[in-house]
Amino acid sequence: MDVSSITKAYTEQLASQNTTGAKLNKTLESKDYTKATDDELLDACKEFEAYFMEMIFKEMQKTVDCFKSEESSSSTDGLVDYFKDTAIQDLAATSTDIQGTGLAQMLYEQMKRNYGLE
Repeated sequence: MDVSSITKAYTEQLASQNTTGAKLNKTLESKDYTKATDDELLDACKEFEAYFMEMIFKEMQKTVDCFKSEESSSSTDGLVDYFKDTAIQDLAATSTDIQGTGLAQMLYEQMKRNYGLE
């Protein structure tokens, strides 16, 4: 199975959803990971894990938003959504750095095998 083609298709689809996805997609497409150092490869895997966690947190937030009062001011909703998205992105990045799910490590090991970097 070719991980790079799956990753590219998946990130292209997700990149259209938000700016973090677009940033991740740009990072993945701009690098030739066959010549990457271990640190560059691990950083890319951590970025993917942070993005994955961000998507999980956003889906969790949707379950709470369904109980939101309909009387809230629509003039501030855009600002609140912006800061909520930023907070979720920061939370995902921090949780990945402090204690990840192990996804980044698994991707890292798989990419090393696929690109023959061992």
